[in-house]
Amino acid sequence: MGRGKVELKRIENKINRQVTFAKRRNGLLKKAYELSVLCDAEIALLIFSNRGKLYEFCSSPSGMTKTVEKYRKHSYATMDPNQSAKDMQEKYQDYLMLKSRVEILQHSQRHLLGEEIAGMGVNELEQLEHQVDSSLKQIRSRKARAMLDQLSDLKTKEEMLLETNRDLRRKLEESDAAVTQSMWGASSAAEHPHQQQQQYHQQQQGMSSYQANPPSQEAGFFRPLQGNVALQMSHYNPGVTNASNSATTSQNVISGFFPGWML
Repeated sequence: MGRGKVELKRIENKINRQVTFAKRRNGLLKKAYELSVLCDAEIALLIFSNRGKLYEFCSSPSGMTKTVEKYRKHSYATMDPNQSAKDMQEKYQDYLMLKSRVEILQHSQRHLLGEEIAGMGVNELEQLEHQVDSSLKQIRSRKARAMLDQLSDLKTKEEMLLETNRDLRRKLEESDAAVTQSMWGASSAAEHPHQQQQQYHQQQQGMSSYQANPPSQEAGFFRPLQGNVALQMSHYNPGVTNASNSATTSQNVISGFFPGWML
C-alpha cells in the first residue's frame, strides 16, 4: 500500500515540524551527494533552520566560497549594464524620497513634543495648536471609551460575583437547615422512648394507688339516698309526701348526710 498524499502546508506542531525538518534535510543532503557523484556535477547546498542554524553541502574540492563566487560572477555577467544602471537610478530616487519623508515626520514629531518651535510663525503655531487639540480630543475620546468598556466589564464581573455569592449563601443555608433538622430528629428520637417509659410508669403508679386507696362515696357529687323510697303511683298525697320528705331530710341533716340536690 502506497503512502497517502501529504498536504503541503506549515506543520503547526513544533515537535512534528522539527522531526520532519531533520528527516527531509538529511534526505535532501543525501540526494545532492548522489547527484554530484552520479552526474559529476558541482553542487552547493545551503539550508538555514528556523532558528538560524546553517547546514551546507558542497561537492567542489575548493569549497563553498569558490562555488558562491563562481555563482556571483555568472549572475552579474548575465545582467544587462543599461538595465542595471536604470534600476540603480530608480532605487536611488526612491531612497531620496523616503529620506525626505522621514525627515519631515521627524521634524513634525519634534514640533508636537514642543521642540524647535522658536522659529515658527503665528500661523504655524496655530496649526500646531489645532493639531494638538485634535490629537487630545481623539486621545480623550479613546480614553473615555476604554474606561467605559472597563467599567462595563467590571459591572459584569460584579454581577457574576454577586450571583455566585447568592448561590453559595443559599447552599450554606440549606446545609445549616439540613444539619439542624438532623440534630433535632436525633435528639427527639433519643427522648421519645424515655418519655413513653415515664408515662407508662406514671400510669402504673396511678393504677396501683387507686387500687390501694379507693375514693370514698362521700367525696363524690352524687350520693345514694339511704332508706326505703316507695313510689305510690296509685294514691298521691302531697301532704304525706312533703312530710315524709321533710322527715327524711331532717334525718339526713342530723346524721351528717346531705343529699346531692342540696349541695
